[in-house]
Amino acid sequence: MRLLDKIEIPCDLRRLNVNQLPQVCDELRQFLIEELANNPGHLGSSLGTVEMTVALHYVYNTPKDKLVWDVGHQAYGHKILTGRRKIFATNRKFGGLRPFPTPMESEYDTFVCGHASNSISAALGMAVAAKKLKKKPEHVVAIIGDGAMSGGLAYEGLNNASQYPNDMLIILNDNNMSIDRSVGGMKDYLLHLNTNKNYNKIRFKISNWLHNRGMLDEQRKKSIIRFNNAIKSLLSQQQNIFEGMDIRYFGPIDGHNVIEMVRVLKEIKNMTGPKILHIHTVKGKGYKPAEENPTIFHAPGMFDPDTGERIAENNTEQPLKYQEVFGRTLLELAQQNEKIIGVTPAMPSGCSMNILMKEKPERTFDVGIAEGHAVTFSGGMAINGLIPFCNIYSSFAQRAYDNIIHDVAMLNLPVVICLDRAGIVGEDGATHHGAFDMAYLRPIPNITICSPMDETELRKMMYTAQLPGKGTFVIRYPRGKGELLDWHCPFEEIPVGKGRKLQDGNKTAVLSIGPIGYNVQKALQTIPDVAHYDMRFVKPLDEELLHEIGKRYKTIVTVENGVRNGGMGSAVTEWLQDNGYETHVVRMGLPDEFVEHGSVNELMKLVGLDEESIAEQINRLI
Repeated sequence: MRLLDKIEIPCDLRRLNVNQLPQVCDELRQFLIEELANNPGHLGSSLGTVEMTVALHYVYNTPKDKLVWDVGHQAYGHKILTGRRKIFATNRKFGGLRPFPTPMESEYDTFVCGHASNSISAALGMAVAAKKLKKKPEHVVAIIGDGAMSGGLAYEGLNNASQYPNDMLIILNDNNMSIDRSVGGMKDYLLHLNTNKNYNKIRFKISNWLHNRGMLDEQRKKSIIRFNNAIKSLLSQQQNIFEGMDIRYFGPIDGHNVIEMVRVLKEIKNMTGPKILHIHTVKGKGYKPAEENPTIFHAPGMFDPDTGERIAENNTEQPLKYQEVFGRTLLELAQQNEKIIGVTPAMPSGCSMNILMKEKPERTFDVGIAEGHAVTFSGGMAINGLIPFCNIYSSFAQRAYDNIIHDVAMLNLPVVICLDRAGIVGEDGATHHGAFDMAYLRPIPNITICSPMDETELRKMMYTAQLPGKGTFVIRYPRGKGELLDWHCPFEEIPVGKGRKLQDGNKTAVLSIGPIGYNVQKALQTIPDVAHYDMRFVKPLDEELLHEIGKRYKTIVTVENGVRNGGMGSAVTEWLQDNGYETHVVRMGLPDEFVEHGSVNELMKLVGLDEESIAEQINRLI
């Protein structure tokens, strides 16, 4: 019988001999490949952390000891070892296992995952609480990748780690990748960082000797560490940023040698004070296609596990994805206007800015996982004469809210903020749905907010946004395929704040924004004499169009792929009230709750935005 079949929870793993762990790793890796070949998910990251995951659960007494995962892409092995192997086939499916670790699913999942760089701060809070509440023994481990280390929140956590009593361990998983290749100074720094193993052994023994004789209190320990780090930096001609923050540094070590990982973790497990263990891993380890193409095999979809060949959905011609239309259009605009540049926080492939990056690398900036910096960096370039197209996934742009207000909108700078993955995104679930952007951006002065109904409208809005005098311009569009095969239209300016009537009718009017308008059109095919308006802009609203609607209809329906509270429907309701219209407004949008994971079609039906639900709502009103 396979060893993996005997492991239901980590205490089963801990009954094995350490020499059996390499076999467990091999079986776990093969299980991941076979499962994800048929049920798509995040493959490469989880393959790269198999040995680390096994070692952590072998050494630490989980769930009493806390493992805090960053992002969660790499945690499938953790799920399988913590009671979810038999139902792992439901991962990311509607009603099945959640896409990322969450305490709502398992006691082994200690904190919410999905957005990068939060693990150190969360783990520090847990470790400080454990000290204050005298929870002993309780160990807290934060697992963070080198890509997430480019996020500012990670450094805020590091900066505080030595200020408060804690025994936290930070594991830095260094694979030179986030989704695309890691970028920036931290990547280069980690590649060259090294610490001698014998040095750490001697240092540990001396520290214990002094402590046991009462010669090493906390304050004296910090002074000795600072002095010691200064001497080591002088002799090695190498500074260590972590030890400069009074955080003990160990490594780097081979993150794929599970027996060595166990040995090191046991050695440092009970050391007091904050510590960081630097491990080198390979994204996609143990599966040749994933090792050779780590970006593609980050989340490859369905594939043949024997050959690595990806399985296409079908052979018929399909519309391009919105992000690919964005990428091709951006290149066209950049060819016409030398002031246009592209900025992305670590998602050049995901948002298709790699198209511009390939043709004009000098005009494309991947700033790493640093959404706030991406916006402020764009503002700095805009105030000095450039026109940045700053592309951020909608849910990740939440992390840059103050930067949008303070560093761009306040000066009405010509930054085009392109919000990819707006609305329901599907299997990645609540942490990734772009639900809130219209609601949280709408109150900000100096911002234009629009959403194209299809790819030709996206091209026209991108062209409009870069014209002189347009100021801060937000364009939101969804994940996945568009609607049109023939999308490549000539560039044409869309007057800011102008919607359009798509269909006339006398019974009632439906106002939609963005591609959800196609669901409205399908719904109206069975309902005669109902008007349909594509608002295009949530800010500014088309007041001329709204006067027409307010005078003509007693009841209207608003439909949007965003939260119902505070979004386009709220904006329309407020305007009608402010202008004295007694129109009854029925708002359709995402509910006041976090929407779970599943396919886009399943979730649209769940939240009542599929064509059948829209038709039912309209029929109830007429």
